[in-house]
Amino acid sequence: MKPPFFPRPSGHAALVPSVLAADFTCLKNSVAPVKELADWVQVDVMDGHFVPNISFGPGIVPAVAAASSLPIDAHMMVEDPGRFIDAFAAAGSALITVHAEARGAAACIKKIKRLGLRAGLALRPRTKLAKVLPHLKELDLILIMTVEPGFGGQAFMPEMLAKVRAARGLINRSGRAIWLQVDGGINARTAESSAAAGADSLVIGSALFSAASPAAFLRGLKRRL
Repeated sequence: MKPPFFPRPSGHAALVPSVLAADFTCLKNSVAPVKELADWVQVDVMDGHFVPNISFGPGIVPAVAAASSLPIDAHMMVEDPGRFIDAFAAAGSALITVHAEARGAAACIKKIKRLGLRAGLALRPRTKLAKVLPHLKELDLILIMTVEPGFGGQAFMPEMLAKVRAARGLINRSGRAIWLQVDGGINARTAESSAAAGADSLVIGSALFSAASPAAFLRGLKRRL
């Protein structure tokens, strides 16, 4: 089976809606206003152990894909991501991001790549950037969490910008096409500061889906970035 399409870094800031903040009474109508403006969509997978919240199983992937027609990034905020990779790959995820702090992260990255998918590695705020070094040659995305993972709507942690800048330097020195993503508390102001620090993938949840016009919000953000 041909692997799902997923874009490579192109020099522009990718805007990535997190459907955790979408309206699930009608997912299609919630996503429709932004699908022409977003680059891909993130689904936040939480198990109630790694983070104190529970969210989606693999069935969310085809539902979001049908609503958006965009590639899907499964962000695995789970204790044992190896248990779920096959299911999320089979469901149609184009990129699977596991946490450096999770069980068997290295084996998970290798498995994701064997399946022909893009692989990401996420770091909680307290986790040192050095955790990505052993995996750098296999990664397609590095995710710097700018809140403690688990719940949407949290305030951005500005002290994480130093880690974003350091990660940008690391990626540039590697010479590899690796997305640098930030996730947590992203709004118009923090999107600009994150992009200025070197992030080129911005996950936007509550600020986007609570806007009076989500499409106008994304159009304005594209202009500012």
